[in-house]
Amino acid sequence: MRKFFLKVIIFLCSTFNSVVKSEDKFIIIQSTTSIRDSGFYEHIQKKFVEDHDFEIKVVAVGTGQAIKNAEKCDADILFVHHKPSELKFVRNGFGVYRKDVMYNEFVLIGPKEDPANIRNFKKIKLALEKIRNKKKNFVTRGDQSGTHKKELELWQQINQEIPNNFENWYIETGAGMGSSLNIAVNKNAYILSDQSTWLTFGNKKNHKILLKNDPPLINTYGIIPINPENCPKAKNDKAEIFIKWLTSKEGQMQINSLQKNGTQLFFSFYAF
Repeated sequence: MRKFFLKVIIFLCSTFNSVVKSEDKFIIIQSTTSIRDSGFYEHIQKKFVEDHDFEIKVVAVGTGQAIKNAEKCDADILFVHHKPSELKFVRNGFGVYRKDVMYNEFVLIGPKEDPANIRNFKKIKLALEKIRNKKKNFVTRGDQSGTHKKELELWQQINQEIPNNFENWYIETGAGMGSSLNIAVNKNAYILSDQSTWLTFGNKKNHKILLKNDPPLINTYGIIPINPENCPKAKNDKAEIFIKWLTSKEGQMQINSLQKNGTQLFFSFYAF
């Protein structure tokens, strides 16, 4: 009987060590869906694992949910795209620091027939104001994602109350970018999207980009290592290795090389 219990203890110890070792082979990134859906992680991980002994595992949700998950210590890194929320996350002690990594832009998508007649507008605020005044269908994610937060900021900047779901033309999905784009296409509606998601989206039908290249639409992605003082199990050493690589010349070159149909999806933040 004693030998039996000894074998059980040895088995449990070896199983525990094996689990610990396997968990040590990766870091967890709480990420916005737009980075994952673009194929970004598959693209960079191939190069990253060549010279490092661990991989990255990604939990992709809206920015708001990613922040909540990271606050619960379900992450080693937070990688999202709403700077005010990111800075608050760091101020509240959940992150060590925030660092810019890359950017692209938000774009206004709409049906080719353009019922609000905004195709020649150069300013997003004027386009949104006209869509609202004409009460033409507009889809909002309504999920506190980075894209949703940007949209709310734009409504506020044109000195108008934020539309609500009781207005028939303003359609709240409570869903991710892909699902919301599908609804916008089916409802013949306008929608704000990050450009990388739109370029990789398959169900465009008669929708297209109607407005881009306006400075308020710049979309910056920031990365934050989780604070080990708040989350003792956070793999801070490995997080720092990944962040240092991603913001290095090699990592930034990988960012710039990701394309869809000849169009660059993200732009490096640092010049070397």
